[in-house]
Amino acid sequence: MPRYFANLLLLLAGATWGAGFVAQSTAMDNIGPFLFIGLRFLVAAILLAPFAWLESRKAVMPVSTSHLRGFALTGLVLFLGMGLQQVGLIFTTVTNSGFLTGLYVVFVPFITLLVLGQRPHPVIWPAVLMTFAGIWMLAGGSLVSLNDGDFLTIACAVMWALQVILVGRYVGPSGRPLTLSFVQFALTSILGLGVGFAIEAIDPAAILATLPEILFAGIFATGLAFTLQVIGQRYTTAPQAAIFLSTESLFAALFGAVILGEQIPALGYAGGLLIFLAILLAELGPMLRPKPAS
Repeated sequence: MPRYFANLLLLLAGATWGAGFVAQSTAMDNIGPFLFIGLRFLVAAILLAPFAWLESRKAVMPVSTSHLRGFALTGLVLFLGMGLQQVGLIFTTVTNSGFLTGLYVVFVPFITLLVLGQRPHPVIWPAVLMTFAGIWMLAGGSLVSLNDGDFLTIACAVMWALQVILVGRYVGPSGRPLTLSFVQFALTSILGLGVGFAIEAIDPAAILATLPEILFAGIFATGLAFTLQVIGQRYTTAPQAAIFLSTESLFAALFGAVILGEQIPALGYAGGLLIFLAILLAELGPMLRPKPAS
């Protein structure tokens, strides 16, 4: 798959995640955060199960135990990130949550360099700074006061960065993107439902009232978007992937304004343009290689 097409898949995943912020926020009018996580990932796991099965049937060799452990670790990190983000949305706005979640675009290249010793392409660093500045401008240039939900979302961004790095580490060597997606969905669903049933009230009528959000988040913001992420990351680097996926903050602000009536500050439009320019830099910059001396 060409790299530009892989990055387009990652951009689509970011847009779908942005729309998912609205469903995540409104769902908690009726049910608890962990029950919602468990149900949305259950829908996604059921949806993806036959495709993962077909992938395993076509594979030349069974997936190795080490790769399965990596898939499970990815699922655990995904659950922690989703839990922190979902609980954070109880206390903060969709726009702020999108902004702070987007911090993972800054965390990914640093973790990649410090932990894995992998140097990103030099053009990634200015693109990261541009993306972070654009996200900051999108939020109006400041967050007046950080509340508990904001701190939880910052912790979520760290988990998101680790999830992006783990996907990049395991999806290529395993060659099993759908299996990886299914494992992380199933594990996140089991953990979410376990915590939800343990500490949250279970009301069938409330679950039924939340069914539209559960189905949208399960089918599109989870099943489709995370699978697009896993497929796209087979053909690009984790730092580049983080930049394209971080556009979820832009789309979260747009959908928050259109559907929930949240206001986008004037500075936010300039931030959106800066994010777009960062995407172009990340996409076109690696193609500009100096010609060898004659």
